[in-house]
Amino acid sequence: MELYEAYIETPLGVTRIAGSETGLTAVYILDPASDTAATPPDEIAGVLQPAADQLREYFAGKRREFDLSLQFQGSTFQQSVWRELLTIPYGRTITYTDLARRLGYMKALRAVAAANGQNRFWIVVPCHRVIGRDGSLVGYAGGLWRKKWLLEHESPYRQQSLFG
Repeated sequence: MELYEAYIETPLGVTRIAGSETGLTAVYILDPASDTAATPPDEIAGVLQPAADQLREYFAGKRREFDLSLQFQGSTFQQSVWRELLTIPYGRTITYTDLARRLGYMKALRAVAAANGQNRFWIVVPCHRVIGRDGSLVGYAGGLWRKKWLLEHESPYRQQSLFG
């Protein structure tokens, strides 16, 4: 099975998309300080084109849900957390406690949070929609500034900036 990768520019930085004929294996934002990715190729492999197109549509405000085949790589527990993340609607948030409660793992709140942090499908599996119990933005591998940007991007209550 041949693996492919593609890089696309997004408002939040360069995103790497990886996968094969059977589905995506990863979608994540590169950290310019530590990731030294090659220059993005001019062409995107056909199997990755739907992911690139859907991500561009998301950032353009034209897509709220993704329709992609995901190849989860993790424990059964982790996969249950990631599948539950897929049920959080666009523009909505839940707390880590809510997530643990939905899964029936209230005594494993830290494990649920850790699995959330192991998500390999940035934006597509919306771990950015999980917030702290007090409404704070916590626990985002892509950086809290990106989490804030994503939640504002999805907000039904967009505000016009008062200061250009």
